Amino acid sequence: MAKKLSKKDQDKFRAVLAAKRESITDKLTKTISESKEMEVNVAQDVVDKAETSYSKEFLLSLSDGERRQLLLIDEALKRLERGGFGVCQVCGKEIGAKRIAAIPWTPLCIECQEKAEAEQRTA
Repeated sequence: MAKKLSKKDQDKFRAVLAAKRESITDKLTKTISESKEMEVNVAQDVVDKAETSYSKEFLLSLSDGERRQLLLIDEALKRLERGGFGVCQVCGKEIGAKRIAAIPWTPLCIECQEKAEAEQRTA
């Protein structure tokens, strides 16, 4: 069973999560805007078109990880409200203080994270 976070700690993590969320949202907005600019500035020759297509794909692929991170941040904010913040979503143990301070949106303790990564490598 995880210890209950103080109001001060809850507010601190809420502010950190909100700031990270805003940072990612701003970056995604900029990426989408740059992608649309590439569409407007239609390239003339085949090489330019290929380069523009690659650049656009690269910009959009960067945002996939950030979209996943946004989902994790939103879930962490919900856990903060419900009282499950800092508890591993797999084993139910408390997530270590250093880990939660470094990655406050993490849903997993280090042991469960390592197991999940090992499973992905073998899949």
